[in-house]
Amino acid sequence: MKVLLTSYVLDLILGDPQGYPHPVRYIGSLISYLEKRFLDSEKDNRNQFIMGALLSIIVISTSYIMTFYIIKLAHNLHTYLGIFMSIVLGYTVLATKSLDVETRKVYTQLEKNNILEARRYLSYIVGRETKDLDEQEIARATVETIGENMADGIIAPMFYFFIGGVPLAMAYKAVNTLDSMMGYKNDKYLYFGRFAAILDDIVNYIPARLTGVFIVIAAMFRGMDYKRAFYIMKRDKKNHASPNAGYPEAAVAGALNIQLGGTNKYFGKEVYKPTIGDSIETLESKHILMTIQLMYFTSMVGIIIFTILKLLMGDL
Repeated sequence: MKVLLTSYVLDLILGDPQGYPHPVRYIGSLISYLEKRFLDSEKDNRNQFIMGALLSIIVISTSYIMTFYIIKLAHNLHTYLGIFMSIVLGYTVLATKSLDVETRKVYTQLEKNNILEARRYLSYIVGRETKDLDEQEIARATVETIGENMADGIIAPMFYFFIGGVPLAMAYKAVNTLDSMMGYKNDKYLYFGRFAAILDDIVNYIPARLTGVFIVIAAMFRGMDYKRAFYIMKRDKKNHASPNAGYPEAAVAGALNIQLGGTNKYFGKEVYKPTIGDSIETLESKHILMTIQLMYFTSMVGIIIFTILKLLMGDL
């Protein structure tokens, strides 16, 4: 557990430095390499599903095994070297600081009334088209991204770190990366990426619900509307195409008294998503900053709760 605590603090300090050999980049490269060899659009749907599943299993297994043996080898050389490698690899599975950095770029440009740059920075972190979005739509997209990634990038890695150490947390990141690269319901990935998308839904089932609860607790400590956060989470948790993303997004919407969801454009097609929350307040750039602050408090709630659980288990 000391490794998780140290990794968490290191993530808050360093984030994702430019040029750092981040394991997720290697995972992404492996996915791209295998996709070129496994994906054949001429094959039937069943074959595409099987090949996508095989690719996913190879990537996840490789991520777990390599992480396990790198740490094991370091431990064999010296105990402190093993701890050091665990911390170095462990901190890369957490994304609190980097999520702040990337979304704050959008906030900063909106504050400067530079909507073109805000759209550009937003395009780096969302899948929807951004070239025609106005300030309110940009703010909504950014808040939704932070809300969803509180689960995917912070609490879920903590959860798997907590139950299975760094190797399991890295395997989770592999699942998450597979979904982000292949989990689209378009012609190319509808069957080839289906296994990755289903698996991502499964592994995020518990973490997403924990994240929603942690956001409610964080909203209370942050002085936000935690009662409404809990109410909206209960009411609107299923108003999302994902079986999981609705929990954190609804809790954020309730805490900030805003409404998320609505029409987005993907690959030239408009897609309507049910609304989440109530538009008590009009979405503005300030809500991005408020969500970033809520994210930090949520991450602290998560690390405190997991630490307490380890103490109760006598395993700190």
